[in-house]
Amino acid sequence: MRFKREFANGFIIFIGLGIYFLLLEITGLSDEFYLRILNVFIVIYGVNRTIKGNHADGVRGYFTNLIAAIATSMIGAILSIASLLIYIHFQGGEVYLKKLAENFIFGGGELTIYKYCIGLLFESAAASLAVSFCLMQYWKDKVEVINKVD
Repeated sequence: MRFKREFANGFIIFIGLGIYFLLLEITGLSDEFYLRILNVFIVIYGVNRTIKGNHADGVRGYFTNLIAAIATSMIGAILSIASLLIYIHFQGGEVYLKKLAENFIFGGGELTIYKYCIGLLFESAAASLAVSFCLMQYWKDKVEVINKVD
């Protein structure tokens, strides 16, 4: 299995998330939790592009496309978290992290930059699985014919 399409669409997710969160930061809305949740639509777009492209190229099989979908979203997530790590260091490190983590899902105790990013990695892995599985439920009859009677 070649991952050219997965890397390209994962990079599109990364760029989309980067632009989205920078716009939130510039407009001063980065502390609004409900706006952070909308990033799922960027992930859905990138993952759907992968599955749609596989379908157009004749790549069949539920699990093949599910793995491609998960790989796409995880590539976008890993690139985004790595760039967030660099951004946090650039913005002042732990001081900026305290401001950033105030309105976040997980928290409490003393968060370090690396614990924060690992928490984001687990959260994005769960979201990647959920988005990939949900989209495959939509695409399953198109990528694999199961139990069809002639």
